[in-house]
This record gives sequence, structure tokens and C-alpha cells, in this order.
Amino acid sequence: MQQIIYSNDLDGTLRPLLEGRPAVVVTDANVERLALPRVAVLARLPRIVLQPGDDHKDLTQLTRVWDALERLHVTRLTTVVNLGGGMVTDLGGLAAATCKRGLPFINVPTTLLGAVDAAVGGKTGINYNGLKNEIGVFAQARQVVVSTCLLHTLPRQQLLSGMGEVLKHALLGGHDHFMQALATDPDSLATEELLPLVRRSVEVKRAVVEQDPHENGLRRVLNLGHTAGHALESLALQRDRPVPHGYAVAWGLVVEAVLSRMLLHFPGDDLQRLAAWVREHYPAPHITCDDYPTLLDLMRHDKKSRHGEINCTLLAACGDPRPDQETSPDDMQAALDIFRDLMGI
Repeated sequence: MQQIIYSNDLDGTLRPLLEGRPAVVVTDANVERLALPRVAVLARLPRIVLQPGDDHKDLTQLTRVWDALERLHVTRLTTVVNLGGGMVTDLGGLAAATCKRGLPFINVPTTLLGAVDAAVGGKTGINYNGLKNEIGVFAQARQVVVSTCLLHTLPRQQLLSGMGEVLKHALLGGHDHFMQALATDPDSLATEELLPLVRRSVEVKRAVVEQDPHENGLRRVLNLGHTAGHALESLALQRDRPVPHGYAVAWGLVVEAVLSRMLLHFPGDDLQRLAAWVREHYPAPHITCDDYPTLLDLMRHDKKSRHGEINCTLLAACGDPRPDQETSPDDMQAALDIFRDLMGI
């Protein structure tokens, strides 16, 4: 399994990991400007700079990375360091895993979302044909260096995006963890206070991934919020109005908590707490009942679907997830109706 290192001394942590090995940095234009100069050991390495944004996590940019790696004459001893958010670690990880049948890579997430989700767990991928992460492989980073010392460079939108995945892990972690997350004000967190919060979130995911690295069973609990969330995210992409991934996850958590209440008697008080927190901190998605057929079709094309069904992870209670719950279109539409009411749409 990958080694996860928690440290706010990035230079001191990365220097011995890279010593004596050729290396190249994959990053995006925003991170190159705002964060790369603050990490001296990486700033002097050759770099491949991507266009920022999840709408650029595509085959065109993946090919650009492969071409650049070839121009740099990398060998299978070359370490790829992915410095950035989830787009960079997803795409850079896929490029490393497939170039020369596999280069070692290190993920250094620079966003809250990347730290608690994309950089950890061994999933790499790109979007394809309007579908999220449709092309990819399981490939473990050699190390993931989790730090919060660069998060002050993030806009509020990116911190909120990361909180969507923090909320998901809190719901999976148990009621105390859930209540701790709800007590978090993303607008007033100092970066030093974030590190223990991030660590607790990462450890929930790590405990699951270690038992099921290739998503054959237990790991599907980490899809909580993602069947509805990915559909809402894909719909926004189709309309050329992309939304941050964590916003869509937060919305999806509410939709699937509603389903959990309907089908598994998830506590109503916790549903109301979750919906109130999401409504307070996130803008509501632009959907009407006219969008339901498109959303249901996107859910049927989700990677969790085996034969065109709508497949969700639901909750009987905080800390009691139930993966692979087949959901009828009528139930999902009812959940979307209630979701819209809860979000004030």
C-alpha cells in the first residue's frame, strides 16, 4: 500500500524521497504560479504544466503529458511528482502508470479535495465523452505527502469543494465524526487546524482502501454521494457550466441521505442537519424536474452500474453504510424532489 506522510515541511519531507533519482513535476498553471515557488526542491525540477480545471482532465491533456515525458527522455527510474489538485493527481497518476508500463509517482495535493480524496487510494483517470473518470486504472502512488501549508492559496470555492469529501468521510466514520464535521466553519479554519481534520478524513478512506484496493466490494462505500453527485456534475459539464467536484458530492450526499431515509430509515434529524449545513455553505444546483430524465440516464451510465440499474451507497445510520443498493427510478425522482425542497430550489 502507498505510504501517506502528514507534514507541513514539504521541502524537508520530499528531499530524501527524491534524492539520487531523476524526477519531473506535473502541475497546472495556477499551482505553478501560486504554490510551486514555495517548494524549492520541486521548483528546480523539469515540469509539465497543464491547463487548470476539471474540464481539462481529458485525453488531449493526457496525450500532452505523454509527449512531454517522451521529450524529457524519462526512464522507468524517473519519479513523477504530481503537485496539484484532483485533476493533476488523477491525470498525472494515469500518465505515470501507463508511460513505459509504469513510472513511480508521488502525489502532493495542494487542495483540500485532493488531500482527502483524489490523491489517496490509487485511482487515476480522465473524463471521457462527458462522463466523469470514465478512463483510468488503479495505480498506487509510491508516497502521498499530505500537507495543509499551501491551502491558504486556495479560493473559498476550493475549500468548500474539499469539504464535500470531508463530509462524506464523516458520515462513513460515525456520528461523532459527522458532528465534528458539521461544527467546522470552512471560512475560519487556519491551515494548522486543518491538518488533524484532514488526517481524520484520510484515515477513514485509507482504512477502507487497504481492505479493498480495487473496489471489488467494501471500497464501494466510498461512492456515498457519488451516484447522484456525478450525475449533477456531468449535467453541469454538458451545459458548459462546470461545478467543483466537492459541490456535486455535497449535493449528492443530501440526495442519497434522502434515499437512505426513505429506504433504510436513516435518522431524520441527521438528514436535516446535513441538508441545513449544505444549504448554508453551497449554492443550489440549477435543476428542475425537466432534468430528471437526463440525470437518471447519467446515473445508469455510472461505473457502479452493472446492467443499467441505478446503484447507490446508502446509510442505515452514520457509520453504517450499505453499498450496492439498487434504486428504482421512481424512488430517485422522489428523492430529487425532496432534495430540491431541502435546498430551496
